[in-house]
Amino acid sequence: MNTKTRTLLASFVVASMTFMGSAIAGDEWYLLGQQTLKTANPSVEIKSEGNRFDKDVKQIKLTASGADVEITDLVLHWDNRRDDKLGNVGTLKSGGETAPMNAPGMKARLKSITVSYKILGDAPTADLKVMGYD
Repeated sequence: MNTKTRTLLASFVVASMTFMGSAIAGDEWYLLGQQTLKTANPSVEIKSEGNRFDKDVKQIKLTASGADVEITDLVLHWDNRRDDKLGNVGTLKSGGETAPMNAPGMKARLKSITVSYKILGDAPTADLKVMGYD
């Protein structure tokens, strides 16, 4: 093979590997933290799991299972950013999720969230998950 063909082939291999790497590590939703909510407690703090890079997100959303949950207040605690306080978030149906909430700036590290809630219906508990998008 001549030099031009080898250079072209090498460029193609590098481009293919870069594309595959970005597809594998592409943007996706993943679990940041979870907590079982109990009717006896009016609020809970859920800490983000993982290392510094795991907590670095573009967006977050909440999902609920086991019961409908009325979220009255939600505070997002960011590392090196001002906390976001959201009031009267609404009812999160079992099996449902909130609309994605943007991180401040392009990305930010979520330390934890504080949720004030009420479990609706007769269920004694519900599971709440915090999902991050990177």
